[in-house]
Amino acid sequence: MRAGGADWPAELLLALGWLLLLGLQASQAANVTVTRESDVVHEVESETEVDEEAENDSDVPENETPAEPEEEVQNKTVVKEVEFGMCTVTCGVGIREVILTNGCPGGESKCIVRVEECRGPVDCGWGKPISESLDSVRLSCVHISPENRFKYLWKLLKSDQQPVILANDSAVLEIQRDLHPLAFQCDTLDNNEIVATIRFTVYTTSELQMRRTIRPDTDAVLVFVLTIGVIICIFVIFVLIFIIINWASVKSFWGAKASATEIHSELSSMKYKDSTSLDHTPTDMPGREDDALSEWNE
Repeated sequence: MRAGGADWPAELLLALGWLLLLGLQASQAANVTVTRESDVVHEVESETEVDEEAENDSDVPENETPAEPEEEVQNKTVVKEVEFGMCTVTCGVGIREVILTNGCPGGESKCIVRVEECRGPVDCGWGKPISESLDSVRLSCVHISPENRFKYLWKLLKSDQQPVILANDSAVLEIQRDLHPLAFQCDTLDNNEIVATIRFTVYTTSELQMRRTIRPDTDAVLVFVLTIGVIICIFVIFVLIFIIINWASVKSFWGAKASATEIHSELSSMKYKDSTSLDHTPTDMPGREDDALSEWNE
């Protein structure tokens, strides 16, 4: 009996232990379900808030467009029309203006944006010195500022021979006059490419003096012709102004003169008629005399 009574409390303790374990597992399961339900509730609430915000955004009137950020408005490109001015040279290298015809500040119709390089035909023909005297002459290559941007190659031209390359590599060359006329050529190079070529003739001192003595005569004739033309134009302008100011008196004067010429023409016509009538009268007299003489003879 004691042995059976001793086993019974052990079995009772084992049963209580199993019950406690089952209770703990049940409580953990309940906690997991509660946390899952809370997470689901939070997700549902967030979804409802998103839906409400979307409905509020959809309630904005169609006529009202959302305001664009200022940065996006400034970044929008404005269509600009550009035209180019005339090149400053007809050959070689020069400059021209880039003119904006749309989008100028201050509402101006046109505005200069920048100045850029322009080019024409390479050969510029024969040029004129920038300065000359009886002893020396200064020649200049075709270039634009800055001057040191280009390279310059000076050559002395000789007939039926290869040109002689000079040591001077600047844009300006000063030459002393020789006993014979000389011809020079300057090539302007940009990145080892010839962009302009110009030639010069350096006359001798005697030739220069001769050209200077011939030139004033032609200049004097030209000045005289221009002066006479200007005087005639001024006289015609003053006459027209006088006629416009004194139009009434001029009109009466010309009217009186026209009437006088009409009277003179009428008098001349009357004199002509009288002369013709007198010419016809003597012609009739001989006929009558002949008749009288024939009757007397009978």
